[in-house]
Amino acid sequence: MSQIDISTIVAPCIRDLDVYVPGRLIEDVLEEAGLSSAIKLASNENSLGPSPKAIEAVSKALGGLAKYGDADSRRLRQAISLKTGHPVEGILAGNGSSEFILVISHALLQPGLSAVMSRPSFTLYAKNAQAAGAEVREIPLGPDYGHDLNKIVQNVDLNTRLVFVDNPLNPTGAYLGPEKVLALLEQLPQTTLLVLDEAYIDFCRAPRPDYASLLATGRVVILRTFSKIFGLAGLRAAYALLDPKLAAELNKVRQPFNLNNLAQIAITAALNDQEHLLATLAMNADSMNRFGQQLPALGLTVYPTEANFIMVGLPSSLTADALVAALLKEGVIIRSLKSFGLPHHVRINAGTPHELDVLFAALQKVMAASGR
Repeated sequence: MSQIDISTIVAPCIRDLDVYVPGRLIEDVLEEAGLSSAIKLASNENSLGPSPKAIEAVSKALGGLAKYGDADSRRLRQAISLKTGHPVEGILAGNGSSEFILVISHALLQPGLSAVMSRPSFTLYAKNAQAAGAEVREIPLGPDYGHDLNKIVQNVDLNTRLVFVDNPLNPTGAYLGPEKVLALLEQLPQTTLLVLDEAYIDFCRAPRPDYASLLATGRVVILRTFSKIFGLAGLRAAYALLDPKLAAELNKVRQPFNLNNLAQIAITAALNDQEHLLATLAMNADSMNRFGQQLPALGLTVYPTEANFIMVGLPSSLTADALVAALLKEGVIIRSLKSFGLPHHVRINAGTPHELDVLFAALQKVMAASGR
């Protein structure tokens, strides 16, 4: 019996997709480099870890793993409603922001429609739009490494259903202020949804939009994650704020029990740990100050950021991959931005004072060895 040719039954829009490439596990990097330990400042994780209250709550709940959790995350959504002031009916909880991007694309896109996003930005915007059979329009960043709003608007038409904007922007840290977000929305057709991905908004020190006004239009979806400031990346948890009518439609596509019970319990506890949040913000502020003071002294370019990471420009004679490889030998892991189309830039996230001491010592050694 002959074997089926898989390419004949898979949709063309899926066959042409590239597989998502995540950041590498630290265990794999250590094994490959022959190291016993290293500091990782490459994936925008919280170096302080999760809230102690979240750890305690999860520990107490481990005995209940045989039971299904809340399929609709009702208690968690109520807690988020209290924090945000947005009605429970307009809140979705999910398995990371990536789930919402998939669900939104699946529900609103189809062949003949389009989605617009910047490039580079979060790669799952384009992947999920393409998987839905829609046309993907990726707009290069502006000269300030931020969203080029004029070109985004120019590439939107009546067949554009989604505009994805990560704010702050990953991997550059650039931020759109309230007036720019509002101006963008006002220039979009009534049938175009603006998806504001605010994974890093908790670190933002600049003014933020009037979310109530944006959400009242019914044409904005705001995505937030618990992976960053809450230090719960391993639990894959996020929430979305949106119009209740749209939430009801997306609920038809969302998988039941999409957010596991431990994640719901951990987040509910973490939401009330103000001490941990303040400690994380303090660590972030200290890191940004040190980056701004010490990186330029090494001949590196620092770009403005409103996130928990910073983009660093390298001399033209030094590639990002070369710097990452050299630092790895010193037990420091940072992110090359070559895959984002920025071969002479790296991304470094905030860390503890000890981690930054190790980072800067390694950077000084590597830069000196390279004659810079």
